[in-house]
Amino acid sequence: MSIARESAWRGRRLLILGYHGISSGDEHQWDGALYIPPALLRTRLEALRDGGYHVLPLGEAVRRLYDGQLPPRAVAITFDDGAYDFFTQARPILEEFGFPATVYLTSYYSRFQRPVFNTMLRYLFWKARDRTLSTADLADQTETLSLHTEPERDRAFGVIAGACAARRLSGREKDEVLTEVARRLGVDYQDLIRRRFLHLMSPDDVSRLPRELIDVQLHTHRHRVPTDAEGFEREIVDNRREIAAMTGVAESDAAHFCYPSGVTNPSFPGWLRRLGVTSATTCFPGIASAESDPLMLPRLIDTVNLSPVEFEGWLTGASAFLPKRRVQATVPI
Repeated sequence: MSIARESAWRGRRLLILGYHGISSGDEHQWDGALYIPPALLRTRLEALRDGGYHVLPLGEAVRRLYDGQLPPRAVAITFDDGAYDFFTQARPILEEFGFPATVYLTSYYSRFQRPVFNTMLRYLFWKARDRTLSTADLADQTETLSLHTEPERDRAFGVIAGACAARRLSGREKDEVLTEVARRLGVDYQDLIRRRFLHLMSPDDVSRLPRELIDVQLHTHRHRVPTDAEGFEREIVDNRREIAAMTGVAESDAAHFCYPSGVTNPSFPGWLRRLGVTSATTCFPGIASAESDPLMLPRLIDTVNLSPVEFEGWLTGASAFLPKRRVQATVPI
């Protein structure tokens, strides 16, 4: 792998690493595709340091990629959504190593400081996986839902989340549903609230991020990607305005985007260009080159299932020649 790492081919390419959450508890045991424990993040950063990789801020990395001025073994680090666990778990480790990172912040749940509905509902079902749930008053049809297996939990999620969507519940009303679901399942919801479990960073948290190390960029306001131009633009404009208010930087500085849940559409790059967005990352695995569309950049979504050898293969570039599969980085909010 050292041959690939030092090759001219790798020297002309940028590996963008993507993360979602860093566990503050048992999240990685619940969903290892979305969460990794802090110890694993530390191990990954040690691999970057010990391998002599150049970790660049995303904006600089993208600019140098297309200018043909990348340093050897170039890497950029990104985190989706802006979870509170980034502030408490990932930020201190990044500061320890001195590695810059970009946080793609979805801003609605940053302002509305309650657990992210879809994520928390799935977590509650997993936490109570030895139990059942009555849907009385939670859905149009009353039934008892088993939570014992993953397919049963998926069905339960569809029933409750689908009822909330059909009733067009507000964020506060959906949080009341979470409160009631947790009560019925015997889960201490108020303890989760006190710990800010599955919350996003608050505006105050965002304002306290070290600006010399952490860059905050676009991920839509409501974690949605409407397929009509007006709705899509509204998500970016609202998100950009919120980020500027939280960070104190100009709205135009929010010019890098990540597709929520990796959802893409042929129309999106053109709409992003009109909005002044200069780069957008996907959940398609790969290493970016100067031939990559800057608004469809590949990333490596790192998970607990990625072995150290596989991770090193991506760092060196050797894994770029192996068969690839798309990874969904986040659960829709």
